[in-house]
Amino acid sequence: MRFRRGIWIILWILSLVGISYFGGTISYLFFWAMTFVPLISFLYIFLVYIQFRIYQEIESRTVICKQPVPYYFTLPNETFYAFAGLSVRMFSGFSYVTDIPEDREYELLPQDADTQYSNLICKYRGEYEVGVKEVTITDFLGLFRFRYRLKETFKAVVLPRVLELNELRSMKELNEFSNVENVYDKTETDILTRDYVCGDALKHIHWKATAKEQKLKVRNMTGERKQGIVLALDTQRIAVKAEEYIPLENSLLEIGLALSHHFAEKRIPCKFIWSQQGIKQYNLEGMHQFQNLYQTFSNIIFDESEETKELLQYMQGNRQYVTGETFIFVTHKLTESMLGYLQLWAKEGMRVIVYLVTNEETERLARESNSRFKIVIIPVEGNLEELL
Repeated sequence: MRFRRGIWIILWILSLVGISYFGGTISYLFFWAMTFVPLISFLYIFLVYIQFRIYQEIESRTVICKQPVPYYFTLPNETFYAFAGLSVRMFSGFSYVTDIPEDREYELLPQDADTQYSNLICKYRGEYEVGVKEVTITDFLGLFRFRYRLKETFKAVVLPRVLELNELRSMKELNEFSNVENVYDKTETDILTRDYVCGDALKHIHWKATAKEQKLKVRNMTGERKQGIVLALDTQRIAVKAEEYIPLENSLLEIGLALSHHFAEKRIPCKFIWSQQGIKQYNLEGMHQFQNLYQTFSNIIFDESEETKELLQYMQGNRQYVTGETFIFVTHKLTESMLGYLQLWAKEGMRVIVYLVTNEETERLARESNSRFKIVIIPVEGNLEELL
C-alpha cells in the first residue's frame, strides 16, 4: 500500500509540474485525474465500510480443547456496486480455523455472497473469543484501508481434553520400590530381608544379613498398608497476561486429567486434592466416578491468592495425605521450601513424583531426582502423550 501511495504522489507531482510548465488540456486533465481519483477511491471504500456485513456461526459455543467443531462465515454484498479487497483476520492466539488461507482476498459482485466452511479448533481450556476478529477493506487502487471490527464476537467455553494413556512411562523407573512399605504402616518385623533402598530407615537394617552378603539388607515389614494415590494440583495463577497463563493452566489440567483417567481405568484409588477458597478433595475409585471428576476439573478456577505452599503445609498437618503409597504433585513452580516438604515425604517412604510445567531452566531441579523422588519436566506446549 505504501508503494502505491508513493506512485500516486509521484504522478500527482508530475501532473502539477505539467500544468505549471506546459499547460494545455491534457496536462490539466491529468492533474484533475490524479487529484480526484483518490477522493473517489476514498468515497468508495467509505461506502463499502458502512454497508458491509459479515455473518458467522459455530456448531456449539461449548467445545472440547483440540477437537474440531464445524464453523463457517459469510461475506454478503447486498449493494448495487462490487466489493474489492476484503481480507478476513481471525482470532489466532488461542484458536484457529482449518482450510482457510489467512492471506486470501475476497471480491464480491453486487448481490453476491461468499461462504467459507471450515473447522474451528481451540487450543486451550478457558473462555475466550474465537472466529473472525476483524475484516480489512481495501479500495480498488490500494490507496486506503479500513478495518471493520466486529461489534459482537464469538466467545467459546472450552473444556479440557482427556488423554487416554496406555501406560505412564514417566513413572516406570519408580516401580523398583513399588512394593516398599510405608514407614507409617509397618507393624512387625519378618525374617525375610531385601536390598537396602535409599530412604529406608537405618533402624530397619538387618546387620547379620548385611555382614553375610556384604551389602546392606533391610528387614521386610508386614502389616496393613494404606493403598492408593494422592494427586495434588497447584491452582495458583502466576501470570497477568492471558497469553501466558491460559496455556500454562491448560497443561496443568490436562496432566491431572490424564493421570486421573489412567488410575480410574486401572481401578487404582486416587485422592484428588486442590485449593479453591479452601482445600477441596475428590475421591476417585473407578471410571464410574470419572465424569464427575471431569466436571470438577472443568470448573476449577486458578487464582493468584491460592498459595501453593499453603496446600503442602495443609497436607503435612493432615497425615492422611502423606502416608499412602504415592504422592503426585502437578505444579508450575518448585521453591526450596516446597522441595523440603516433598523430599521429606519421600524419605518417610512415599513415592513422590512432581510434574513441573515450565519453560524455564530446570537443570538444577532435574538433579534432585532419586529412586524415591522424581521431577518430570513438562514444557508448557510439550507433547503430553510422549512426556507422560
